Amino acid sequence: MSYSDTLHDTIVALSEETPQEAAMSLRKHTELPNVTQLHQMMEHVKGAFFPHFFSRDISVDTCSIHSILRKQAACGIAFTRNVDPCSVQAEADAKTLQFIRQLPEIKQILLTDVEAVTQNDPAASDFTEAVLCYPAVKVMTYYRTAHALHTLGIPVLPRIITEMAHSETGIDIHPAARIGSHFAIDHGTGVVIGETTVVGNHVMLYQGVTLGARNFTYDHEGLPLNTPRHPVIEDHVTIYSNTSVLGRIRIGHDSIIGGNVWLTHDVPPHSRVLQSKADQNRSAGNGNAD
Repeated sequence: MSYSDTLHDTIVALSEETPQEAAMSLRKHTELPNVTQLHQMMEHVKGAFFPHFFSRDISVDTCSIHSILRKQAACGIAFTRNVDPCSVQAEADAKTLQFIRQLPEIKQILLTDVEAVTQNDPAASDFTEAVLCYPAVKVMTYYRTAHALHTLGIPVLPRIITEMAHSETGIDIHPAARIGSHFAIDHGTGVVIGETTVVGNHVMLYQGVTLGARNFTYDHEGLPLNTPRHPVIEDHVTIYSNTSVLGRIRIGHDSIIGGNVWLTHDVPPHSRVLQSKADQNRSAGNGNAD
């Protein structure tokens, strides 16, 4: 078979919708959200939050966020729901304005993360270094933005945005997770925070920590149900490197969870859990990892 015949037959085969594609609805006749546009939007978000670092004109950044988001939100809504295009754009416009109004609030809580990251790391020279260099600040900028979009009910876009940060930092935070103020991650590579995780205020994680699910509940068709299945971490908890906290368990406030621990049970407040002793001691002590 000649090159042209091979090329033609291959193109025809790839162009035909397979039964698997049809069952998975992978060829919807709507415009997909544009990842490049969302990358550009996040650059403007960073400029609006940290104008001295990433921008010099907050008005341009804010207007650009609005312009990009209203179009991309409409794409996300249309892709996930079969509704009238006019109502799609009206919904996208309304949710975009709601998001714009939330930007000062998102910035305020993000600044608590910058403070926590800097104050919990002796290697950080100042807040400027944290904003410019630290992956925790980048991932929280993306997460805080994505979580706000998720809360507003904008589909698809939040997950795209958190996966951008995941690919750049190695930190995987689901946009639906609920994370309080003054959240810090040191180093960060390999951190995973699942969808139904709840994290309180002043929580510190080290690299390799997983806040994950232990098992799943399935429906009558054998599909996993989206039920609360990730941990609840109360205020002022520190979890050291390569520890897995799994299932809908509660880690009490002011507790310290040591490194390399596999934890699947509740921990009361003011506890210290150490892998080396394989037990749990009620203590109010502190630990250091660096």
